[in-house]
Amino acid sequence: MASVLEARDVFRFHEVEGRPVPILRGVSFALEPGTFTTIMGPSGSGKSTLLHLLAGLDLPSAGEIWLAGACLSRLDEEERTRLRRRQVGFVFQFFNLLPDLTVRENVELPLRIAGEDPAAHRDRIDGLLGRLGIEELARRLPRRLSGGEMQRVSIARALAARPPLLLCDEPTGNLSSKAGEEIVALLREVGGAFAATVLLVTHNPRDAAAGQRVLFLKDGVLDPRHALTGEGLRAADVFSRLQELGI
Repeated sequence: MASVLEARDVFRFHEVEGRPVPILRGVSFALEPGTFTTIMGPSGSGKSTLLHLLAGLDLPSAGEIWLAGACLSRLDEEERTRLRRRQVGFVFQFFNLLPDLTVRENVELPLRIAGEDPAAHRDRIDGLLGRLGIEELARRLPRRLSGGEMQRVSIARALAARPPLLLCDEPTGNLSSKAGEEIVALLREVGGAFAATVLLVTHNPRDAAAGQRVLFLKDGVLDPRHALTGEGLRAADVFSRLQELGI
């Protein structure tokens, strides 16, 4: 089965005082369709840099990233943007909702950007709002929502254009513990319901344990041999592996 996303020996360097400093070093892994994968690492380990590269928002210094069968480094910026709009939905830590748009209008935004008429997808948008428990909030502005509600809207927006891949950047980092647990459970649920492959990056062991596979990033290095795999992983399992790896 073809991978949805694949990183092949990816390096990323930042220049500091004229010298290249490695942020990512030889990262390789693949995401199979319909899977839920988490990448665990402390702040400064390179998680956000990696996520930007995987989405084609930046390019690796060396190595390749393949998305939907296309090598991102071989595409120009406009081609990468078009591919990203078709293939990737984003869930952010700080929600990134437009404050002057209602819940429904925020969710419909990816369709408008793609040049589609949201009215033609009304039933599907209604289904998304219902699935995420925000149908009664459809006419509200973001300022009238709780953090958990705003993140539910963010997930609905990410799924609106039916992308095969969801990239989630610390999606519970701005939420209470209870709301965070609900959001991670929802991501697992909607990933399966909408046949989306989910990649979640986090520094939270509880969130990381939600993955069917947990990868660990330390000082820019990700070794798949250290991964945890299987259903029913616990935060304690993640803690134990973190101690083994000295993270």
